Amino acid sequence: MSVSHETERLATYAGLLRKWNPAINLIAASTIDQIEARHIADSLHLVEIAKNAQGSWVDLGSGGGLPGIVVAIMRPDLELSMVESDQRKGAFLRNAIRELALPHAKVLCKRIEALDRLDAANLSARALAPLPQLMAYVERHLSPSGTAWLMKGRNWQAEVSQAQSDWKFDLKTHQSATDPDAAILEITGLRHA
Repeated sequence: MSVSHETERLATYAGLLRKWNPAINLIAASTIDQIEARHIADSLHLVEIAKNAQGSWVDLGSGGGLPGIVVAIMRPDLELSMVESDQRKGAFLRNAIRELALPHAKVLCKRIEALDRLDAANLSARALAPLPQLMAYVERHLSPSGTAWLMKGRNWQAEVSQAQSDWKFDLKTHQSATDPDAAILEITGLRHA
């Protein structure tokens, strides 16, 4: 049985995370043994949920490339931009793009609020900021007809309630594949309340 090109790239990516993490802290050191079972699995679940996504994809606060690098591996048809203000993490992402041969992925090493509007068809973020704060970033960089895919932890319901005091949006929730209390929020129609 042959291993798929994507599976090989995901394994190479997991190796890069393990190699670089001690120097840069890309993911919590306590979760290093969960790279495949948690971090990559979460990102693969997002790719599955967003399987009909078309157009550009922006990953905000990419850090170690979760979910950005995984999306780039699994969806090489999408133009993907990873936004990461930390220069060291940006260097890791550029290295990963080069080693994994991901020609449609790029890194924007700037603060999210300092970037010109990206007008993305799809936008993702994982472990970046509480939803009320995150919505301003999403609104700035998501096309009015676009979809945000926000990976949120156990407090997601409270964060949604808080965000709804300032924002109106259509919400579809997808239970996390790795944590029954976490969710991927599919948000469309975002506008100020």
